[in-house]
Amino acid sequence: MDDVEQATMGQAGQTQAISRDAGIVRTSTIGIASNVLLAGFKAAVGLLSNSIAIVLDAVNNLSDALSSVITIVGTKLANRPADREHPFGHGRTEYITTIVIAAIVAWAGVSSLTESIDRIIHPQAARYDWVTLGVVVVAVAAKIALGLYTKAQGARLRSDSLVASGTDALMDSIISASTLVAALVYLLSGVSLEAWLGAVISLVIIKSGVDILREAISHILGERVSHELSTGIKRTVGEVPGVLGVYDLVLHDYGPDRLSGSVHVEVDESMTAREVDALTRAVQLAVMREHGILLHTVGIYSVNASDGGEIGAIRQALLKWANDEMYVIQVHGFYADVEAKEVTFDLVVSWDAPDRRAVVDAVVGRLQEQFPDYHFYANLDADVSD
Repeated sequence: MDDVEQATMGQAGQTQAISRDAGIVRTSTIGIASNVLLAGFKAAVGLLSNSIAIVLDAVNNLSDALSSVITIVGTKLANRPADREHPFGHGRTEYITTIVIAAIVAWAGVSSLTESIDRIIHPQAARYDWVTLGVVVVAVAAKIALGLYTKAQGARLRSDSLVASGTDALMDSIISASTLVAALVYLLSGVSLEAWLGAVISLVIIKSGVDILREAISHILGERVSHELSTGIKRTVGEVPGVLGVYDLVLHDYGPDRLSGSVHVEVDESMTAREVDALTRAVQLAVMREHGILLHTVGIYSVNASDGGEIGAIRQALLKWANDEMYVIQVHGFYADVEAKEVTFDLVVSWDAPDRRAVVDAVVGRLQEQFPDYHFYANLDADVSD
């Protein structure tokens, strides 16, 4: 792709990033204001009614507000431009801030669990009235609205931090509703479930923190490309004139909306270097335009112009032996050099295979027996994308 196209697409990507950041900041700001307001109401009600569950719920709202602050900071840091030390940008900062949020949520859960256990050992009577319950009802409704809004914005903006905050807010609404039920039980029967409910709430909060942490770490470790994205990119590449097959799509995640990677394509062996160069640039441009993803490398597999005679026999034998191996997922990159008596190909072997290398060796061994005059070079390929 030429410099003008790169500049235009770069400006479009920058505009999209600015719009995304503004949306995340706006949603997080609404979350901060809402959670601080709710925390104030709940703290007042909890202290007046001597309800540990409501007080802990208020503390949880403050931790949610702090999470929103961290989300804003993380978004700003993640959008810093690439530099010499970080040539792929700072997008993964968002995953790091998500880990911080998870730690805060888990810490709030552990602290509230400690307080709840103390109340179980040293019980104190709560003092509820119908005004108190009315405030809790309003808080539940507000939390549901905030949770649905934040989660929807997180999905739209592809922000794990916002999705986590929205999910946490919806969970909070359930917790607040359970507090309301405990208050009704106390008013109607005189049985206090406060401390026990506080312990349950604490465990739910801790689990939420662990779940958020697990998801963030999974992103940093590197996840499998989604089926929809993988098949979409391969379909786009396959529509480029001259591409005969699309394989080995690998994408690296450098933060939300910051993907880059590589792909292999099959082309006719008669193509010239100039034609191959034009094709690879067309592939890169098509993927960038359709998916906003940079394929920094487009590898080439040469395909035999003729598939008859000895070449066809070897190909059919390869497909047969590969099909007999239950762990072989795909065969590609096949090329036979009749003059040099050499055959190369890739075998995609399932991760479930007890010994993946042994699967490849078995296929090569059978081919070698059937065609002793040829040398076979098989690459053990990984199942990294659909």
